[in-house]
Amino acid sequence: MTSEFSALLKRLRRAANLTQEALAERAGVGVRTIRGLETGERADPRVTTVRLLADALGLSPEDRERLLASAVRRTAEGDLPEEPPAPPATPEPAAGDPAGSPFHQTLADVSDQIAQAVAARWRREEEQRQVHDPYPLPVRWRTVAEELTDHWANIRRLPPGSAHGPLDLGGRLDAIVDVYRRIPSGRLVVLGRSGSGKTIVAVRFVLDRLASRGRADAVPVIFSIGSWDPTAITLRDWLAAQLTRDHPGLAAPAPGPGGGTNLADALVETGRILPVLDGFDEIADGLRRPALEALNATTLPLLLTSRPSEYAAAVAETDVLTSAAAVELTDLTLDDLADYLPRTARKARGRSATAWEPVLSELRERPHGRAGTNLAAVLTTPLMVTLARAVYSDDPDSDPAALLDTRRFGTPEELEDHLLDKFLTTAYQPRPEHRPGSASLRTWDPARARHWLGYLAHHLNRLDTPNLEWWRLGYGMRRTTRTLVTALVVGLAVALVDGVVGILFDSFAYQLIDGLVAGLLAGLLFGIAYWFLVAAKDAAVEPSVVRMKIRSREGRSGRHTLRRLALGVLCGLVFGAGYGVVRGVLNGVVKHASLPVILASGLGDGLIYGLMLALAAGPTLGLLTLFETPLDIRSALNPVSLLRTNGRTVVTQLLIWAPVFGALVDFGSLAVIGPASAVLGPVVWNLTAALKLGIISGLGGALGYAFCLTSWGQWTVFSRLWLPLTGRLPWPVIAFLEDAYQRGVLRQAGAVYQFRHARLQHHLAHAYRSPRPDTAEQVPGSPVPAAPETGTP
Repeated sequence: MTSEFSALLKRLRRAANLTQEALAERAGVGVRTIRGLETGERADPRVTTVRLLADALGLSPEDRERLLASAVRRTAEGDLPEEPPAPPATPEPAAGDPAGSPFHQTLADVSDQIAQAVAARWRREEEQRQVHDPYPLPVRWRTVAEELTDHWANIRRLPPGSAHGPLDLGGRLDAIVDVYRRIPSGRLVVLGRSGSGKTIVAVRFVLDRLASRGRADAVPVIFSIGSWDPTAITLRDWLAAQLTRDHPGLAAPAPGPGGGTNLADALVETGRILPVLDGFDEIADGLRRPALEALNATTLPLLLTSRPSEYAAAVAETDVLTSAAAVELTDLTLDDLADYLPRTARKARGRSATAWEPVLSELRERPHGRAGTNLAAVLTTPLMVTLARAVYSDDPDSDPAALLDTRRFGTPEELEDHLLDKFLTTAYQPRPEHRPGSASLRTWDPARARHWLGYLAHHLNRLDTPNLEWWRLGYGMRRTTRTLVTALVVGLAVALVDGVVGILFDSFAYQLIDGLVAGLLAGLLFGIAYWFLVAAKDAAVEPSVVRMKIRSREGRSGRHTLRRLALGVLCGLVFGAGYGVVRGVLNGVVKHASLPVILASGLGDGLIYGLMLALAAGPTLGLLTLFETPLDIRSALNPVSLLRTNGRTVVTQLLIWAPVFGALVDFGSLAVIGPASAVLGPVVWNLTAALKLGIISGLGGALGYAFCLTSWGQWTVFSRLWLPLTGRLPWPVIAFLEDAYQRGVLRQAGAVYQFRHARLQHHLAHAYRSPRPDTAEQVPGSPVPAAPETGTP
């Protein structure tokens, strides 16, 4: 079925006297992509693809604008005037690729597996948040003002000239899927103030949609859109990257006509993922306008949540979300509180009333009094009600009548801060009991736990993201600090390896000096490598999406292996040459040699070590590549399992790297020393020296690679060593994070943690930046009240 965009693209291509193959070559896209776009069977082209096509066609500004506009607003010729039931979740297959092909069968199977993993994940999360205990709070919504929605004719996908009117989109939590189905465009914006239940609506939408999902329907997946930078990555690429992060098995190559893409890209491109974009308001300031423009550049069905003010400001700067209806969550009522809070409280012996009765009576009888006004302003959102429930219903020693004390809480803001503070205190009270199915809770000092959580919140605020990723825990520090810490750890590790192994070959006194020199040089060179490869790019080392399997038949392609082999040769040559030059110069200086001799010694050692390490690093890296195989598609990971998986991968890499690299250094030394002696003169070398160098370089090189260039190694350097050493995190970091999750302070969103709510995150970050004097005294051993480190992360 052709469209305006399809016809215009075909006409412009023919006007440029280009075949589909020629246009594909010029634009750098696949011929199959061009064919699918021109026939109208490939839905929703990327904006970047349209721009590449426009550049390849050499379009005038007017034609370029027409092509981009038609890509956004195109409507199928066969749309009916009356309201269709729902947009198809999965577009028709591209030309020449029938729906029953192995490619689409594979994607259908993968979609089913992702659906199962997503459903299981969010059911666990609902249980963790006690959403159904005793029942979900009655979240309701209403249609928003017209200026925040698109024209109803666009929302209803009606052709020109058709009669149209607004849709009735009112409803409550258990009807969110039914409301969404009334929207022909499949695009819905859910607005609500902080704590009003937007994420709960998103979770319920996903679970209810999955419960009624057919095999051909798209899989609804929640994405925390606050971490998206629309100026750096397109929406589709970002969605695919987030899918790969949470489901590493989707990094496997897509079969058939996938064009070399991986499974995550194929799922997004074929419309098999329904994005549920949670937290538009959490996108960094200055990026919401380009984010809304990027969303408007696609007709992807989606559900978007946001606070009203941030969304309205973005709309005022650009436009409403194209073809999207919008609803706004309403406040909880007094009747809602009267029904809910008493059912969460423990029964008192011989009494039918609960501890909440004085609070509810104050709200009923004196709604305009100072206490009633403050409470009415606070207890109108599910967030504050659940906090009040956690503080006063779950803790038998607390009395909710304290909320009526207007001398302590003169404003609604003070009441909210009190609930947030009291929630943390209550969460970390020692409790002998724990919920069935959950791990036993450890005992943490509440003041220290608050300090550590404050650092984590401050870290997230500095990175401007809601996602607490274990592989980025050190990235709130300056680049120079990260580089120096990494170099220090690598230097100490290499010095220890050199000292311990070297004692087997040389005297203790000699090896002590040799170990210090080797550690210093290794720290310097690995620090330089880390700066240019990691720190200067201002990007974290992402977790590996592969595992090491010795008997794998799913290894990387020969071309990929050759690239890694060439990269290993280059890195080994550079690193070995640098190491050899510095070592040769230092030896010359220690022996008080003349300047020419020092320079000759440095150049000679640089040549020898460069060639030896190049001959060892290249084949070793190529061999490691052959053993890499994608993770299982069903491996939907949480933060802990992702950390463990990457740890096992790195350990396996080390076990392969160390002996192979060491053996190749031994053989390389014998191959290099002979020719080097002929050029540079006699070189003192023997089999013992070669064996010593092989063992030390194998172990040292493996540790340097792991600490600098793997996410697990960076986690070890910062989260297991540096941050606990400086008091900003506890030593058992992962146990602390998991415990915070069990206590309801953190939540899990796929492979990352998040704070229970952004309001709690900002509250803790503010307290960390401005610690109270009494707080500093309660955290012994911590660098409080020292100011948090500032500077470019």
